[in-house]
Amino acid sequence: MDKLVWVELDRNAPDHNLKEILKGAKKGARFCAVVKSNAYGHGAREITSLLPSADWFAVNSLDEGLELRSFGIKKPVLLLGYVPLSRLDEAINNELRLTVYNYETLERIDSLSKKGLLKKPALIHLKIETGTGRQGILLDEIPDFVNAILNTENTIFEGVSTHYANIEDTINSEYARHQLQIFKKALALIRDNGGNPEVIHTACTAAAILFPQTHFSMLRVGIGIYGLWPSRETYLSALLSGSYLPDLKPVLTWKTKVVQIKTLPEGSYVGYGCTYKTTRKTKIAVLPVGYADGYDRALGNTAHVLVKGRRAPVIGRVCMNLTMIDVTDVPDLKLEDEVVLLGKSGNEQITAEQMANWAGTINYEIVTRISPFLERRIV
Repeated sequence: MDKLVWVELDRNAPDHNLKEILKGAKKGARFCAVVKSNAYGHGAREITSLLPSADWFAVNSLDEGLELRSFGIKKPVLLLGYVPLSRLDEAINNELRLTVYNYETLERIDSLSKKGLLKKPALIHLKIETGTGRQGILLDEIPDFVNAILNTENTIFEGVSTHYANIEDTINSEYARHQLQIFKKALALIRDNGGNPEVIHTACTAAAILFPQTHFSMLRVGIGIYGLWPSRETYLSALLSGSYLPDLKPVLTWKTKVVQIKTLPEGSYVGYGCTYKTTRKTKIAVLPVGYADGYDRALGNTAHVLVKGRRAPVIGRVCMNLTMIDVTDVPDLKLEDEVVLLGKSGNEQITAEQMANWAGTINYEIVTRISPFLERRIV
């Protein structure tokens, strides 16, 4: 079926990126591909099918985990977010690993087990708070919490993890190293109190590239498998440190079509709020994409798109479902011609990083906010 707005995915890029990151990994480490939030906007069904080299997958919510199971995925799936107490049996009976940091979760698992409602053992991954101020337990809670895990019926203490707060946004690794030291103390406390988790994971993309000492037994990588660097600082830190530089290839191209072409006289206003006024006779094209599709409203009067290998400026405000561009300098443009919002056309390219700069955000948000209702085509 012909579409007016769609996303194309490079068939070979995700697994290529995974293998590139693994080249710098600790020998024998597992690879967990993070595919939360619809695979960072790329499409969970499509991306998981393009990652045969991934050992595990990770998502945020229970519903995302159940969705992966509905795709026929048999590999281990780790839930990174909170699972409602009332739905723990769904997670456990579908063999979804749980990230745990509340006593109430353990108490409910114990209760479900005693009532005979669990068909599978609960696979627990304890989250350690090392300085990000989000999920996780503090060092002084570890002895009691480990004891609670070990005394929860039908439970396997499989893993332990943490997440770094300031590993991407700086070339100064002091705080990340501080967090790593706290995590190592946590591991010692866990083992001293009878815990022996097999799967130890702390490394996001930046940590996987910059700090082999964070690899432990599994890398838990997100943004890198989509061919995007976490930040300029991560890339610069890798260059300065002599770390292995993976050859990351962007996976996603975002396209639309021209739905109207018209010529406005000099002095015409374009879009809501009359924020753009033509200074010459201007040929404009109307595109059927807007902020409802994830094309950020902040891109109005700022961004460019690619038409026939040329840059065309976005003029006026981005609307909910429409965007206008100046195509005065694009020859031979026709109705329903293709327009690239993100990606390559000829020798030109619009990157997620460029779009993020225009919108005042980060590349993660640019791709993750692309509407899940848009078709994802593997090409």
